[in-house]
Amino acid sequence: MQKSLSHYKDSFLRYLLEIRGYPQTTIKTYETVLRESFEYLEIEEDVDPIRFNIMLYRLHIKNQSKSTISKKLSAIRTFVKYLSHTHEMNIKLISDSPIKVPASLPKPVAHKYIIEALEVAEIDQKLIVIALYSLGLRISELTNLRLEDISKSWVRVIGKGNKMRDVPLIEPLKNLIDDYIELNSPKLYLFEKKSQKLSENSLRYRLTLLFNKIGVKVTPHQLRHSYATELLNSGARIADVSELLGHASMSTTQVYTKLGTQLKMQNYRNAHPLIKDKQ
Repeated sequence: MQKSLSHYKDSFLRYLLEIRGYPQTTIKTYETVLRESFEYLEIEEDVDPIRFNIMLYRLHIKNQSKSTISKKLSAIRTFVKYLSHTHEMNIKLISDSPIKVPASLPKPVAHKYIIEALEVAEIDQKLIVIALYSLGLRISELTNLRLEDISKSWVRVIGKGNKMRDVPLIEPLKNLIDDYIELNSPKLYLFEKKSQKLSENSLRYRLTLLFNKIGVKVTPHQLRHSYATELLNSGARIADVSELLGHASMSTTQVYTKLGTQLKMQNYRNAHPLIKDKQ
């Protein structure tokens, strides 16, 4: 299998570029990390699951910064996840203990870019964007959204750990859903093709194509971030937003309050005359 890793690496990089919409600079970083790690990777193929031991690689990079090590390990995990999902390989990473680094703030999408994208969107792309942005869904939750879970005013979402939550359905989205259903006649799931549920990658691909039209890279999770940030910046209670997002703990939602504070400071610096005079 060691010899075939290069082939899988190439297909993985194409997947990141064409399906996930990663920029060339990120693709290059992933390629460098994987090529470097393959030199130290120990593979046990005669067991189930196949074991990828990255201990030697971790020793090789141990003197680098925590942030760099974390990013390199994340690249390897993403590659293994790709092999598991796309090539149906049962793989276990050995010596994959996490590196603790300071939590980074999420990066929401500016509302103006969302509006600009919607102006050039096909109906399925428009539905994906507005559903993620107005319901705060994870991409997996949108993929698994059943027609029976959509009522006139609410959407019932089955989240992580089969945790159920109800999210308000705004009228423009309900009208768009009705138009989409009339046009495409799905049977069970909102997003189907030939009576089969569309995959997460299929929805991501449609989203990537749309935002490529306006020259912006946007992920489904960024739209979820935007949903949370807009609610909190408009005065919504953090407890309510946490429930709407399906977070297991309110502390997970609190990162958005830090983002709101950061945005307020940025707006203040841009607006106050004493600060503007110094710029």
